[in-house]
Amino acid sequence: MTARHEEIADELRRAIDREQYTVGGRLPSESELAAHYGVSRGTVRQAVAALTAEGLIGSRQGARRVVLASRRSQSFEELRSFAQWARAMGREATGHVVEQSYRPATHEDAARLQLPLRTPVLHVLRLRGLDGDPVLLERTVYADWISPAVESIDPDCPSVTQRLYDETGLVFAYGEHIIDAVACGARDAGLLRVRRTSPLLRVRRVTTTREGRPVEWSDDRYRPDAVTFSVHNSIGNNALSRKTAD
Repeated sequence: MTARHEEIADELRRAIDREQYTVGGRLPSESELAAHYGVSRGTVRQAVAALTAEGLIGSRQGARRVVLASRRSQSFEELRSFAQWARAMGREATGHVVEQSYRPATHEDAARLQLPLRTPVLHVLRLRGLDGDPVLLERTVYADWISPAVESIDPDCPSVTQRLYDETGLVFAYGEHIIDAVACGARDAGLLRVRRTSPLLRVRRVTTTREGRPVEWSDDRYRPDAVTFSVHNSIGNNALSRKTAD
């Protein structure tokens, strides 16, 4: 049987996801929440502590708790796959390979994947969805040493990351991300079901193993109504860097 504070924590998570409590806004006081749920303030305190530990809310002595993020936000504090992020929200991730082919590594491929120029690498265009709705197009280039394992994966596999771990033990350990906005082209518009020239959130990323060996680099384009990205930083730990636009 689920404890009452766990039920309240889950209700608060869903309320944050629905934007009943928006990011930057404040939660009701402990007394107000206790009255609303018909429980003691101690039970509310346990529920709120769970959300604080997850990074969804923050607090300081004597102040009301502030909403920091929702489960619709994908934080880069940890490297998570699209499917892992979807599961954290209670959503079903889908994936479908639109096309894939081997091509000689270009100068960009070679530089990002640390391979000789013209090494055969696997290019994959994959459409990702949440509960059946298309939200993301991934254009991924895989290094030659992992390409055969990726090529053998079912084209509708919801999590390539998990499948590669299960079959090869590969762990995507580190990632570098560059985020900007681009206009949607005609092909992407058809696949994502948005208007041509609509703004898309683009994330260009390179992921590596624990040893620093590049596994893939990708150009990921999200529908703007589908996802946001958050960065939690502090005076003691700030992973942000400032770069000029290309």
